[in-house]
Amino acid sequence: MQEDFRLIVDLVSVLAVAAAGGLFASLLRLPVLLGYLVGGMIVGPAGLGLIKELIQVETLAQFGVAFLLFALGVEFSFAELNKVKKISLGGGGLQIILTIAITTLVSLGIGWVDSPAQGVFLGAILSLSSTAVVLKCLMERNETDTPHGQVMLGILVVQDLALGLMLAVLPALDQPVETIGVAVLMALLKIGLFAAGAVATGIWLIPPLLQLLARTESRELFLLGVVALCLGIALLTEELGLSIEMGAFVAGLMISEVEYADQTLTYVEPLRDIFASLFFAAIGMLIDPVFLWSHLELILGLVTLVFIGKFLIITPLVKIFRYPLKTALIAGLGLAQIGEFSFVLASEGQKLGLVSRRVYLLILGTTAVTLILTPFLLRLIPILFDWAESMPWLKPYLNNEGKPLEVAEELPIKDHVIVCGYGRVGKNLVKLLLFHQLSVVVIDQSETRIEQLREAGIPYVYGNCVSFHVLETAGVNQAKAMAIALPDQMSTRLCLRRGLELFPELNIVVRATNNKIIEPLYQLGAREVVQPEFEASLEMLSFLLTDVGFSPTVVQREMQEIRKRHYLDLRPEESASEVARDLRRATADLNKRWYTLPDNSPLVGMTLEQADMRYLTGVSLMAIQRTTGEEIDYPDALTTIKGGDRFLVVGSREEVAALDEFASGKATVPGENSACQWVKLNSESPILDKALGDLDIRHQYGVEIQAIRREGKFIRYPNSKTRMQNCDQLLLCGRLPALNQLEQLFSPEKQTLNR
Repeated sequence: MQEDFRLIVDLVSVLAVAAAGGLFASLLRLPVLLGYLVGGMIVGPAGLGLIKELIQVETLAQFGVAFLLFALGVEFSFAELNKVKKISLGGGGLQIILTIAITTLVSLGIGWVDSPAQGVFLGAILSLSSTAVVLKCLMERNETDTPHGQVMLGILVVQDLALGLMLAVLPALDQPVETIGVAVLMALLKIGLFAAGAVATGIWLIPPLLQLLARTESRELFLLGVVALCLGIALLTEELGLSIEMGAFVAGLMISEVEYADQTLTYVEPLRDIFASLFFAAIGMLIDPVFLWSHLELILGLVTLVFIGKFLIITPLVKIFRYPLKTALIAGLGLAQIGEFSFVLASEGQKLGLVSRRVYLLILGTTAVTLILTPFLLRLIPILFDWAESMPWLKPYLNNEGKPLEVAEELPIKDHVIVCGYGRVGKNLVKLLLFHQLSVVVIDQSETRIEQLREAGIPYVYGNCVSFHVLETAGVNQAKAMAIALPDQMSTRLCLRRGLELFPELNIVVRATNNKIIEPLYQLGAREVVQPEFEASLEMLSFLLTDVGFSPTVVQREMQEIRKRHYLDLRPEESASEVARDLRRATADLNKRWYTLPDNSPLVGMTLEQADMRYLTGVSLMAIQRTTGEEIDYPDALTTIKGGDRFLVVGSREEVAALDEFASGKATVPGENSACQWVKLNSESPILDKALGDLDIRHQYGVEIQAIRREGKFIRYPNSKTRMQNCDQLLLCGRLPALNQLEQLFSPEKQTLNR
């Protein structure tokens, strides 16, 4: 067979087996990356041996990493990198140094290596994590904009930049110290010159070039020009002794600051996905399953050591840089693998004689296994946190986390609006609220944005808005309303959930980052959910309808009806299975569980609006399974409860226990002659510090305190010794006249909601 045709056959074989492996993995609900890797193993030299031109396929696979990092650079941008500059430069640099130092000492002490140079080389390999795998997993879960996503990407960028320095120093490891110093200085000089050239190019050459390409109005020319630019800069960095991947990333950073960044990303994404799958399949070709099996115990031991060791290095570092414990734990787990660039270092080390063939294969095997396990580990993280928060001895450590790092000198104490997130949407919102002379408190955890708030004199709380402590400091219990304008779904859901745990009557408006989380946000208790793209469509339609002669009043009424229907008219139609799948994904990071309703429950026959379980017990109802097998996802307020129904609810164990007593008839259920309401105690309440038994309101008034919300905790059926505290929220149930009699006794500023 001709050599050129052989390459085509190999390329088609790799793409076909990658597609088949990815499809098979997807059908089994496994990460598609696993399918790519296994597909590469099957057709590689250690498998069926179908691929003959392995070097040429690997060369093409480098395009995958180049395009992956190019797209990352376009999305990440200098502005995004600036947000995490401290943890990326400081934390990333310290992580590399500590990993190399600890690995050198341990490997010399145990006898794994014969010289310090070999220990340093081994540490350099272990210090790198997988940009490709972590980035792919974050994109699939829409978590690139989350705090932990930003931290991981910031550290990964520094690791990728350090690869060029490592490759420059590698040949001098066996040389005298002076030689190593010269190699380091030369590498730093090259990086500095390249960075200066990149900045100049990004300012003066890239914008006019992209503008010229865009003027042609040819998609092909624009794509061709962008690809040529990306690969040209990547080849330049290769000639400078750095890496192709680093050049591609820097090329993306340069384009990210110009107006054609979004258009560039749209055109490049299909190429990125195709070549990225080729890259992962090429990694699979390097894996020898026979060698893995014959050294399985040793490799699994090494994998365990790598995961534990890197986790114990990265987690404390992230925590030292004042990030919440959860962010530190997720970053530590997410970066605990060995990266794909370690293959490059290991190959160079073998050529230079720093490692033997057997050690080289052990490194490849350990790296491959960590890459395979990483997607599973990232999927398990929400489940691990769910389990940890259910453990009484672990819960305090997680719940006490996230105290404010800084608070403005003067915060409004009541009737203010809390804005979570001070990005583009948050800034506009705050500006308009201040224009209407409303008191505002902003919560954000970006040092740059907090500095902007300081300079503007706007009250702020510097911290993570999903933390109970931060929300309490911002005065959620006394707030008039709250707006959540966060960039990631997980933080949005948790912030909404915990805000309502602290103050069930709080009006919360939420920005939905995509249409799939609109219903979950409503079910969790949001008063209004705003989807920016849909709102843009409605505003454009309003102008058009008004211009062609429709009455402005009629147009506005129609727009409001669409909003009331939760944008159903604009959302794409989905099958029942697709809706169910979206529901499972939306609740993956929340405390969800199934609860079976007793047949004799007093709730049977009531509508969800009448039962109002979220208000009275704290749980959010996400789905109902009937005894007939029918499943109702995101049931509306008019859905009738039937005997034997199974509820998919989100809530803590205490809240689910309260639901059980409520549904079993052990707690008061609102009816025609009864009501339930939350009452908030303040510092002037005459019952502060008094025990519940001393009040004896059950016998005097026929009113029962069914629950207390205190510091984010749900206390069901407090005992007679429970003492009333300032800011406690009491759930009172009984006859409405009796509840009105207790108004002055509990709180002069009580808010009554009849049910």
